[in-house]
Amino acid sequence: MADTSFDIIIIGSGPGGYVTAIRAAQLGFKTAMVERDYLGGICLNWGCIPTKALLRSADVYHLMMHAKDFGLSAKDVAYDPAAVVKRSRGVSKRLSDGVAFLMKKNKVQVIWGEAAIDAAGKITVKAGKSEGPKGALGAGSYQAKHIIVATGARPRVLPGIEPDKKLVWTYFEAMVPEKMPKSLLVIGSGAIGVEFASFYRTLGADVTIVEVLPQILPVEDAEIATFARKQFEKQGIKIMTGAKVTKLDRKADSVTATIDDGKGGTQQMTVDRVISAVGVTGNIENLGLEKLGVKTDRGTIVIDGMCRTNVPGIYAIGDVAGPPMLAHKAEHEGVVCVEAIKGLHPHAMDKNLIPGCTYCNPQVASVGLTEAAAKAKGIEIRVGRFPFVGNGKAIALGEDQGLVKVIFNKKTGQLLGAHMVGTEVTELIQGYVVAMNLETTEEELMHTIFPHPTLSEMMKEAVLDAYGRVLNM
Repeated sequence: MADTSFDIIIIGSGPGGYVTAIRAAQLGFKTAMVERDYLGGICLNWGCIPTKALLRSADVYHLMMHAKDFGLSAKDVAYDPAAVVKRSRGVSKRLSDGVAFLMKKNKVQVIWGEAAIDAAGKITVKAGKSEGPKGALGAGSYQAKHIIVATGARPRVLPGIEPDKKLVWTYFEAMVPEKMPKSLLVIGSGAIGVEFASFYRTLGADVTIVEVLPQILPVEDAEIATFARKQFEKQGIKIMTGAKVTKLDRKADSVTATIDDGKGGTQQMTVDRVISAVGVTGNIENLGLEKLGVKTDRGTIVIDGMCRTNVPGIYAIGDVAGPPMLAHKAEHEGVVCVEAIKGLHPHAMDKNLIPGCTYCNPQVASVGLTEAAAKAKGIEIRVGRFPFVGNGKAIALGEDQGLVKVIFNKKTGQLLGAHMVGTEVTELIQGYVVAMNLETTEEELMHTIFPHPTLSEMMKEAVLDAYGRVLNM
């Protein structure tokens, strides 16, 4: 008879859930993980990974279309939408299968189905709609001293613009289009909205973004967001800020949107498809949280620095535990959670040190305080900037449009924030993240030798600029 008693049960197998399970197993806990749909959760199957595969196809297509800029010739350049989607799905399956391997390797028991918490230490699992991996346990009652909720989030739905999967898409449908739309309206300009706008525009669609706030990429530094907007508009993306979609009139194979322009006027726009990218909300329903008295707030579970809820023995990590809703945040929270359970006294996560990345063209990446946030705190600051046009490697790559921006505490030299827009900045940002974690000062960064020729040299030049010592501009 299958064992139904564990030290730790994690509900959800996304990046937060499966990484938590692995770390728990490493620490000697008898661990199980419950999943109802697909190993790897949204990130591996319908989020972070497959979108990057799509964007990679778009990047290659863009380069082929501009082959002559590099002294090359590429004739009859075209793309096959079905093949692009197939590659993306293949990448996801490979990684999902990898999660199954990791669970087996680390002796984590997978339980297949939908879980609800009956009481502290007890859960019931109902049979899942899909077939679980080989060796998975199924429906039944299970016990664990510690239950970690890692159920993630789903697309937020606004009245009047509810997705219907055919004409009005969420990111699920946007990743597997049956045909490429000739025109597209994207509602929302956060990371999800901007990435899909970039993908579809690169492949030739007429794209319009509508954002209710005055700035696209609302969480980013205003200067970086403004730079990005100009680049998007140069590519032909139409952008309306301070505006909102008030109505969608759905026809047989098109949608007419009524848009309040925020200036007292309205306009109508007819497009092939609409993507609703107005944020996400935590999957807190049907878990038994209300019955147990677990505190929630605006669709997410309230936790402390060690990911504990107000009910002993129940924890939450990742998107379901609130913003920022990022896979790497979920992973780190999971590690903190199980190490605290083990008694290792980990540091509570500092949200100011969580990097954010958006994989549009050009890419956007940031960590720490924006210039406006630092000023709002009353901090005297030094700001340094360095443009891509001053970097030899960027010019050689044909990617000379971008900006690196850093913000320092004027009195202490502490690096408060770093913000980038341009090619490969999602890879570069980690240098500043490490520096901030190590509490590096401006002097130490100035004395760090960066290799030449690289894009990373701009990171040092921006620091030098903050102190009036920039060399290559």
